Amino acid sequence: MVHPIIDDLLWRHATKKYDASKKVPQQDLDVLFEAMRLSASSINSQPWKFVVIESDESKARMQKTFIHKHQYNQSHVFASSHIILFAYNPHYTREDYAQVVDKGIKDGRTKPEDRENAFAAFKFAEFNTDEAGNTSCWTKAQTYLALGNTLHVLARLRIDSTPLEGIDIDLVNDEFKAELDGYQCDVALAIGYHHPTEDYNAELPKSRLSLERILVRL
Repeated sequence: MVHPIIDDLLWRHATKKYDASKKVPQQDLDVLFEAMRLSASSINSQPWKFVVIESDESKARMQKTFIHKHQYNQSHVFASSHIILFAYNPHYTREDYAQVVDKGIKDGRTKPEDRENAFAAFKFAEFNTDEAGNTSCWTKAQTYLALGNTLHVLARLRIDSTPLEGIDIDLVNDEFKAELDGYQCDVALAIGYHHPTEDYNAELPKSRLSLERILVRL
C-alpha cells in the first residue's frame, strides 16, 4: 500500500541506540507537545500529566532510577534528546472533571447554563472507580491513548522514539514526586534521532501479523 500515513508507520521503530549529538528542535517540540495536549481520552477526561526531562540535571535524576533494574534502557537517558514521563491521575474525581467542564465552557463547547448537565458523562468515571476511590485501571488506559498518538506524531515529524515500560516505577515516582504531584508514572518515552550505525533495529524489516489474522469485518 502506498500512502503517507503507511510510510510514516513503516518508518518508525523502537530505537535501540541514539545519536547524543542531535537534539529535537524547538519548533518540532512545539508541534509535539500541542499534539499530545490534543490526544483523545474517554469523556474528554484528560487525566494525565507529561513531565519532560531535558536538562542535564533532570537527566541525571532519571539516570539514578536505573540503579536496580532495566539498565538496558539507561543509555537512552543521556543519548536521546528528551525523556517524557507519561503519568495518570490514580484518583480522578468530580472536581478534576469540573476543570474539563469549565474549560469547555470557556472554549465555547458547552453553554454556561448547561454546566450541570455536562457532568452526566462523569457517570462513566464513577463506573471505573473502586470503593477506595482508585481510578487507575481507567486513567492509565487513557494515558496509553496519548502515548499512541505521540508515537504517530513523532513518526510524522521523522523523530525517533523508544517507549520505555522498562523503568523502575517505584524509583521514578519517588525521584519525580514533586513534579508528578500525585500522578503515577508507569511508562516513559525516549525521543531523538537514532545512531546512524549502531541502531541495529533501524535496518531490520518491519514485521507484523497479517491483516487477515487480526481484522474481522462483519
